[in-house]
Amino acid sequence: MSDDQTPTYVEKGKEFRRDTTYVSDRITREARTPEHGPNGGRMWPVEAGRYRLVAAKACPWANRAIIVRGLLGLEDVVSLGLPGPTHDARSWTFDLDPGGKDPVLGIERLQEAYLARFPDYERGITVPAMVEESSGELVTNDFPWITHDLFHEWRDFHRADAPDLWPAEVREEMEEVMQRVFTEVNNGVYRCGFAGSQEAYDEAYQRLWTALDWLEERLTDRRYLMGSAITEADVRLFTTLARFDAVYHGHFKCNRNKLTEMPALWGYARDLFQTPGFGETIDFDQIKAHYYVVHTDINPSGIVPAGPDPAVWHTPHGRESLG
Repeated sequence: MSDDQTPTYVEKGKEFRRDTTYVSDRITREARTPEHGPNGGRMWPVEAGRYRLVAAKACPWANRAIIVRGLLGLEDVVSLGLPGPTHDARSWTFDLDPGGKDPVLGIERLQEAYLARFPDYERGITVPAMVEESSGELVTNDFPWITHDLFHEWRDFHRADAPDLWPAEVREEMEEVMQRVFTEVNNGVYRCGFAGSQEAYDEAYQRLWTALDWLEERLTDRRYLMGSAITEADVRLFTTLARFDAVYHGHFKCNRNKLTEMPALWGYARDLFQTPGFGETIDFDQIKAHYYVVHTDINPSGIVPAGPDPAVWHTPHGRESLG
């Protein structure tokens, strides 16, 4: 299993492959068929107070949904449930909540919401997940489209100064950047960590660092991935960078160098961390507990490392003058 409970396929001599089959339902304005993305599932209507976002802080895929919800000012519109950082093979659990139950859904395991909707559900129990509060049923766990729709479909509820995370003038290029970030970086670290052979690892390692060097160059003379303003692309990259030195460098053997040794990327990551809506979603203790405790095949001792010191994330980044 990977960190978000997505089934992963690791065979000796093979590369890591992520199962990207998700419940493709969407939440849209007036339950209409959207212009972009999957439309073969059920369409649910945007409605304040109807849905709960279940998103563990430990998981990078869920972390992006927490960030986008906050940046757009949807805290009072879509509630947030926070599972703990560790789970077993069955499901994420709400062990951080009093009594070990989500206070709104009343469930101990996220699996219960999946089974309420699909009694014979056999795939991984993943976060983030949107759950209907009244029925307790899963709506969707299709993580890239959850954040896409929080921006495009929930606009009537955005705060007045919400950022334009999907600017039309750069959307085509942004889609290309996000695709490369996903395949080579977000998923690339897992391809290294769960490689089934030396050859698979070597190839994954080369692909990852080719992409990180490309990002280092891209961010040398621009403040954010698409220019002078934060977009969805930055959210998607940030959650991997935030975990890099604490987890991926050692645990996943992505150890050519640390993030702190790449001037542009390290400055960029701190810039975002210190931006309201980003750093406060990062819990390094939960992140480390998750990876080092759950991945018993990689870390059978279960020992969680003490470092690195999170104080470095608060040091000056010096990127204010970049365009």
